[in-house]
Amino acid sequence: MSLREINIFWFRRDLRFNDNTALLHALNGNFPVLPVFIFDPLILNKLKNKRDARVQFIYEEVLKLKRHLEDYGASIFIYHDTPTAVFKKLCAEYKIKEVFANRDYEPYTVARDENISRLLSNKKISFQLFKDHILFEGSEILKEDGTPYRVFTPYKRTWLKKLDDLGAIKTDHVVPFERFFKTKRRQEVSLLSVGFEPSAIKIPPMKIRPKLIGEYHLKRDYPALEATSRLGIHLRFGTISIREIVKSAKTYNRTFLNELIWREFYSSILQHYPYVATGAFNKKYELIPWRNDQSEFRKWCAGRTGYPIVDAGMRQLNTTGYMHNRARMITASFLTKHLLIDWRWGAAYFAGRLLDFELASNNGGWQWAAGTGTDAQPYFRIFNPENQARKFDPNSDYIRQWIPEIGTAHYPEPIVEHKFARNRAIETYKRVVSK
Repeated sequence: MSLREINIFWFRRDLRFNDNTALLHALNGNFPVLPVFIFDPLILNKLKNKRDARVQFIYEEVLKLKRHLEDYGASIFIYHDTPTAVFKKLCAEYKIKEVFANRDYEPYTVARDENISRLLSNKKISFQLFKDHILFEGSEILKEDGTPYRVFTPYKRTWLKKLDDLGAIKTDHVVPFERFFKTKRRQEVSLLSVGFEPSAIKIPPMKIRPKLIGEYHLKRDYPALEATSRLGIHLRFGTISIREIVKSAKTYNRTFLNELIWREFYSSILQHYPYVATGAFNKKYELIPWRNDQSEFRKWCAGRTGYPIVDAGMRQLNTTGYMHNRARMITASFLTKHLLIDWRWGAAYFAGRLLDFELASNNGGWQWAAGTGTDAQPYFRIFNPENQARKFDPNSDYIRQWIPEIGTAHYPEPIVEHKFARNRAIETYKRVVSK
């Protein structure tokens, strides 16, 4: 019996039907489209928390897509295996004409896609990758001499000009569901079967709120307020498209749009300088003699530093998988400058807990705070946690929410005195800069 001819669409960080670039290209091809999703053990095995809310979120979103397709007599084939093993199986079962997917830019995913491309090429199968989870790739926003931007402001000017050149952004494409591959195969995959258990952490709804976005520039720095979009996890895993969010930001608030441009800037940095995933963008800062006191690091992780605004942020993260952006800056500055603990320790801790974790943005934010990155906070600029609390949590509402024992003997004394820590950090960095 001859093998059935199909195209394959590989769902990754694009868990939606609408405005999905590679999926639309696949459905416009000449063969029925079989969607697949792969729970990759090379990624999952690195997650220490087996109640990781992100894995549950992915699992539930893939099931929603699968059940929707089953109404049309189609399905999503879900695998728990390495991508290489999965595509070898698929090539044995079907006559695959083309494989479609949206591009990713993290070092592991780039290497993964290169491996899959070679495997498919050896079988004369086309592997087509498309831009989807960012508006502009690194190669699209360059200086006049063709080199990448290393500073945000000129990058932003070019990005905005390119956005204006795009004109109206179309997101209301019709999805031709009849073009999916018809199958009666109904495999059931449980969360347990991929090595995880349900999480108690709640995922914020995928909802663009015009009023909130319209007031974003007025309220975004106050962590006690519910004044941020909470769309980060939906952007991360593609349950909403970047184009839809950019359209809303253009309409309602340019400050909100600015945050989306920062996300693309950090993605561009990772694309052009992949070494930043593990090392300082400004390589001279690799010489910083970090103290890396493990006891102090554990207190920072637990929200027990004796600095209320720092501890509130860490406890919010540990409880909800989210930390307000102002608190992210304060906690990162405190770890790297007050405690002189390597930014990579903090970045890894955030990576294990943030629902909206993206390597490029997390890395860029941490290197900004540590003064080691592109467009970074100068080494001599060190947040005073008490001043930050007075300015952005003047009534201590955020602090009291996360530290109910504040003001009692159960709350610890400060782990280090601010003036002493500030001077120590400046002297440490100065010795590196002067070399």
